[in-house]
Amino acid sequence: MSVGHDPAEAIGQVTHYFSHRSVAAVLLSAPLALGDKIHIRGHTTDLVQNVASMEVEHAKVDRAGPGDDVALEVDDHVREHDLIFHEA
Repeated sequence: MSVGHDPAEAIGQVTHYFSHRSVAAVLLSAPLALGDKIHIRGHTTDLVQNVASMEVEHAKVDRAGPGDDVALEVDDHVREHDLIFHEA
């Protein structure tokens, strides 16, 4: 079981969830790359997964950085305002 994260350590925040595609729109505040292990936490969200698919403006990318709006394929339902952290 993973421990809690300090919100100040968040690398991004979910801005929208597209349930029909299992995709989360995320505004990044730190770099993120394919293969990174992330932890998405929120009021009722607790999801750990590897980044398997990421797009910026409908184009597949291997990495994205602070200020980028990215679309992440997620393994489970996430919610607006959920925070994203790098997981060790």
